[in-house]
Amino acid sequence: MPALLQRLRQRLTARDHGLLVLRRAGRTAIVMPGTFALCDQVIGNPEMALFAAFGSFAMLMLVGFGGPMRQRTQAQASLAVVSSLFVCLGTLASQAAWLACLAMAVLGFGVLLAGAVSSVLAGASTSLLLSFILPVSLPGTASDVPDRLAGWGLAAVVGLFAIRLLWPEPAADPLRGKAVGACRALAARLRSEDEGSPDHQQVVRDAHRALDELQRQFLTTPYRPTGLSASDRAVVRLVDELNWARRVIVHSLPIPDDSPNLAARRARIAAANVLGHGADLLAAPRTSPDALHTASAELRAALFTLERDAADVLPPLSGRGPGNGTGASTVSPDEPDEPADRQVTEVIDALEPSFRAHELAFVVGAIGDNIDAAARAERRTWVQRLLGRQATGLPGTLSAAQERVSAHVDPHSVWLHNSVRGAVGLALAVLVANLTDVQHAFWVVVGALSVLRSNALSTGQNALRAVLGTLAGFAIGALLLLPIGSDTTPLWFLLPVTILVAGVAPAVISFAAGQAAFTLELVILFNILQPTGWRVGLVRIEDVAIGCGVSLVVGLLFWPRGAGAALNTALSQAYTAGSRYLAAAVEFGMRRPGSRPASTAVEAKRQAVRAASAARRMDDAFRQYLTERGAKTTPLAEFAVLIGGVIGLRLAADTVLDLWERDGGHAFGEGSAARPTRPPHAQLRHTLLRRTWQVTDWYDDFARSLDGERPVPRSLDQDADAEGALVRALREDLRDKHGIASATAVRAIWTGDHLSALRRNQPTLVQPVLTTGLAHGERASD
Repeated sequence: MPALLQRLRQRLTARDHGLLVLRRAGRTAIVMPGTFALCDQVIGNPEMALFAAFGSFAMLMLVGFGGPMRQRTQAQASLAVVSSLFVCLGTLASQAAWLACLAMAVLGFGVLLAGAVSSVLAGASTSLLLSFILPVSLPGTASDVPDRLAGWGLAAVVGLFAIRLLWPEPAADPLRGKAVGACRALAARLRSEDEGSPDHQQVVRDAHRALDELQRQFLTTPYRPTGLSASDRAVVRLVDELNWARRVIVHSLPIPDDSPNLAARRARIAAANVLGHGADLLAAPRTSPDALHTASAELRAALFTLERDAADVLPPLSGRGPGNGTGASTVSPDEPDEPADRQVTEVIDALEPSFRAHELAFVVGAIGDNIDAAARAERRTWVQRLLGRQATGLPGTLSAAQERVSAHVDPHSVWLHNSVRGAVGLALAVLVANLTDVQHAFWVVVGALSVLRSNALSTGQNALRAVLGTLAGFAIGALLLLPIGSDTTPLWFLLPVTILVAGVAPAVISFAAGQAAFTLELVILFNILQPTGWRVGLVRIEDVAIGCGVSLVVGLLFWPRGAGAALNTALSQAYTAGSRYLAAAVEFGMRRPGSRPASTAVEAKRQAVRAASAARRMDDAFRQYLTERGAKTTPLAEFAVLIGGVIGLRLAADTVLDLWERDGGHAFGEGSAARPTRPPHAQLRHTLLRRTWQVTDWYDDFARSLDGERPVPRSLDQDADAEGALVRALREDLRDKHGIASATAVRAIWTGDHLSALRRNQPTLVQPVLTTGLAHGERASD
């Protein structure tokens, strides 16, 4: 016996990290029988008892808010208010079948889509749906509202005390802790490199270990697709940004004290300070953000100085070409001029440290902004959280909500799929229950809700497991009821035990085991209310089977593919949107400063919004994939690589757009009029655009391969002709007619470097697709 208990304990701790499920099940096992007994045995109101029992189940078992206790209590209170309103509305709508069906469709869609705006409502979507399903499935009149509301309200009030007093969850966030460690490790690596620390290699190993642990924690954390708060989502985004920052740091070189690239060195130091202070704020988001704000301002100043002084590191030019003081080459741009080309190549190499520092500063700046947004979201009031309002200093609530909702108003959005399927499935279940005149219509709808999953195949598997589990629970209940008979006393002792098992079994044992325990729980509950023996279980098998059939039909009609296929589509759209954004950013940069048409800037901004929306849908699809039951055919690490590629593509486009947006007819920044910026010559403009189209065309083809439209493309080889064309084109723009270094050339070189970095990243993206058969194309195209 001790050995068996030890194995059960090990299995529980392995599958229930932090014992969160056991905590919720334990609280429910105490509160649910207590409120049920009070209403049934003391008050003597069966209707009130039924709603008190299911209200306790909905408020404690089906929801688990995270964060500090004050935040959890506020979220629980908001859930109590909204769910009580739903009990009233459901009761009034239950008087007519057509009204019940229509109300279920509208409210179901609204609740499921609410996750795009309010994380509080989204995390409690199942509880909210149950608060409407129960009254709308049990026909009643306005006179039944007080009893039903009293039962539900009692459960809500007791639930508020239960989450505070009965084994409350700790406020620890393992992913946030790993992100804090990763930020500090990257900051230490940057400082160690530039200071020449003797234990630098150990610092490098520690940084890699911290980033690997962060990635592993992210892939093993069981996120619910709609359960992440605004702060949590910001922390999740940090995973990809920090991994991309590591990649940038790996390709950069330390800058010694005597280097002419002192501005680059200062930018790296400022980036390390942002990471360090960002880690402190992420660990304690309610503390003052002044240190991070100061460090971010210093990073922006260092970035400005880096851009302004970048041309100072250019080596002097001699001989033919732009360095002759005339501002124009004495030879045709297409005519080979090896000495001048060699000089321009030296210029490009000389700008490499400043480019890497610029790239790093921009990525770390995004990380700092993300951490600041997470902390601001953490400091919001509970009213702001409930209504999905933005924190102070961020974009307005209405515009932010519109942006979040519009990101999912897309035919390929996982969130939209789930909302439509859930609403139609539940409405159809209500209609079928009314038309077939089943004895307990409630179980038809709950049966559909419990197995309505992300794809038709999984829905079918869950439907079978639900029916088999229900059958097993009924069999166990019948065996128990045979010797017990009509005596309800033993049932009162069995009720809390079955509640506890029903709460733990789905996570620790299996979905079918959870269904069996839940069936047994309900057999006991209804036999206490109205002793009918084994017939209760038999009726529930029939009703749940109907509900499972409804969910299977809806799954086949609305989404005949799984979350893996949806993730492929979301990745494809994200890469396509990112490549179009990059093309628009470079196109904007190649226009004449001061006379760029408004349409060019508008198009770049529009593509930026579309890329952000596509990335948001990709994130939701990935979290849906993480939570979907069943074995994963593709390793999560491979998907993480592809998601990182999307982040890198967007960051490159952001950097290029930001680089050229500050080009207002003069050099880098204010006070630099002596170093004027002029429009790129036609040769340089044509060359950079051609290189951009080569890169974006590849990413478009790669996106199409993820969606199965074509084979996986080969990675682009280094194009010596294109490099030579860029070198020759730069001869026209390196210096102006006074021999002063041109800011246009620096911007052009850095833009070309970003394109080269995206090209070098292509083998990293192609490899996981080919080795795992992720896309339909199994080989590279010729």
